[in-house]
Amino acid sequence: MGWGVALWSLATFLTPWAAETSLWALLAMRALLGVAEGVALPCMNNMVARWFPQMERARAVGLAMAGFQLGSAIGLTLSPILMSQGGIFGPFVIFGLSGFLWVLVWLSAISRTPDRNPQISKSELEYILDKRQKSFPTESRPKTTRVIPPFRRLLSKLPTWSLIVANAMHSWGFFVILSWMPIYFNSIYHVDLRQAAWFSAVPWAVMAIMGYFGGLWSDLLIQSGISVTLTRKIMQSIGFVGPGIALIGLTTAKSPTIASAWLTLAVGLKSFSHSGFLVNLQEIAPHYAGVLHGMSNTAGTLAAIVGTVGAGFFVELVGSFQGFLLLTSLLYFLSSLFYILFSTGERVNFDETVPC
Repeated sequence: MGWGVALWSLATFLTPWAAETSLWALLAMRALLGVAEGVALPCMNNMVARWFPQMERARAVGLAMAGFQLGSAIGLTLSPILMSQGGIFGPFVIFGLSGFLWVLVWLSAISRTPDRNPQISKSELEYILDKRQKSFPTESRPKTTRVIPPFRRLLSKLPTWSLIVANAMHSWGFFVILSWMPIYFNSIYHVDLRQAAWFSAVPWAVMAIMGYFGGLWSDLLIQSGISVTLTRKIMQSIGFVGPGIALIGLTTAKSPTIASAWLTLAVGLKSFSHSGFLVNLQEIAPHYAGVLHGMSNTAGTLAAIVGTVGAGFFVELVGSFQGFLLLTSLLYFLSSLFYILFSTGERVNFDETVPC
């Protein structure tokens, strides 16, 4: 995580100078940024699986993802201001230096596991280990260390594919909204780009808040006796069906205020999926949480590329951005159905070959 943030901060910092040098230098910086950012969410999921008991993981993920969304909101709000005051270099320099500052804090505070942390109290350590043991009692058995994860077995299980499909759809919706909404407000409602950035930033702030409350509700459902499987399916259904309906509402909005309300509802409800598939990665394979997240993130990244680039081609060919939003809504509904049918909150055995 430390190396990832340091490298993407460096890539961000150098982007304006690379753009002035050559197209290839700019592309190299963008590629470095993407490679480095790829470690963030898998590392987060891996750390949450090690540090938090099952009944607290949805809240932990909700808090972590709140930073993810608040970063989007702050970036969208500050970037036009920084560019108007300091030119095109402004946002890149400020955000790049902020990343280096974060790395210093991270390196001074983190450890691989709770038992290796010099700052943790004895009572907290005992609490974490006790709750983790109750969640996955089989983890006390010694395991043969694997150097290479069992990718073939991971991909042979439908619960894995439910997570891959969910991550792909989550990324499709996230990056389409993040990339295109300022342009959408500008072209459909004739809002200038500075205001459009504000209209696009507000939903992400709401998403950060709702994501935490979704995690809290998810943990309370599990503590009340509802199965983990049903809880994850409820959260994921809200997180996909809700945005699907809200995007349909967005296409009918006649004013930027109403459109912003629908957009806010879409991304706010979308945050409930963090308590669905994103936590589910840790539950079906705690030992391979990072690997599973990396695999599903690959699908998510490809979906984000297809969605973001495809939106432009779709609008150019069809002449309607509303049509692309309706297509995204349909994909949300289909992905939700796939997750409901094939996901599980129980641990899946990926280490042994199941006899036919």
